[in-house]
Amino acid sequence: MNQAFLKLKNKLEQLATQAAQFDNAKWFDKNRYIQNQPSLFDSHLFHTKSLLLADYVEEIQTALKNLPPEQNRHAYQFAVEQVGEQMQAVIKVLKSTPVWAKENKLNIPKKAKVYRKAVQRIMQSSHELYQELSQNHEFERRLQEMIDIRKSQLDGADAEKNAQLNAEILALHTRLGRCRKAISATEEKIQLLEKQGNR
Repeated sequence: MNQAFLKLKNKLEQLATQAAQFDNAKWFDKNRYIQNQPSLFDSHLFHTKSLLLADYVEEIQTALKNLPPEQNRHAYQFAVEQVGEQMQAVIKVLKSTPVWAKENKLNIPKKAKVYRKAVQRIMQSSHELYQELSQNHEFERRLQEMIDIRKSQLDGADAEKNAQLNAEILALHTRLGRCRKAISATEEKIQLLEKQGNR
């Protein structure tokens, strides 16, 4: 999960370099159609209005730094997917000028799959962690229930039954302790993922 996020960040830095090179080459200066447009992309994709690719990459970098917290599942997922779409849109423009694309073919990925995969890895890792946390909480609830049932059976039990119930309660408490450790570990991983998302 850590590496997936860093990979996406690195890809975005590469994209920023390519966008700056593209802007410096002034490929759009001779294109009257583009010169008459208020922006290069649809407003649903970017808030930025500019004819410089670097400005759009900057918007993506800001979005990646300010991802919503993990707890807000839908907002987080939407934001990460939006970043992926924006990156693909910029790559499309980079590849749309054949001369530039040919000169810089080593720098541009053939397909936007690398970006999509990095986005999917982040989504998958966060989804798996929340699933794991949910399962552990359910396990914790069931163990507590089993302990409570045995405690209630202690009243009125004979000495032999009493000893057996106490042994079972002790064993269940040990399992409950391990379960709570697992919950804490998963919560720490989620916090780490959130911190990376907010950078």
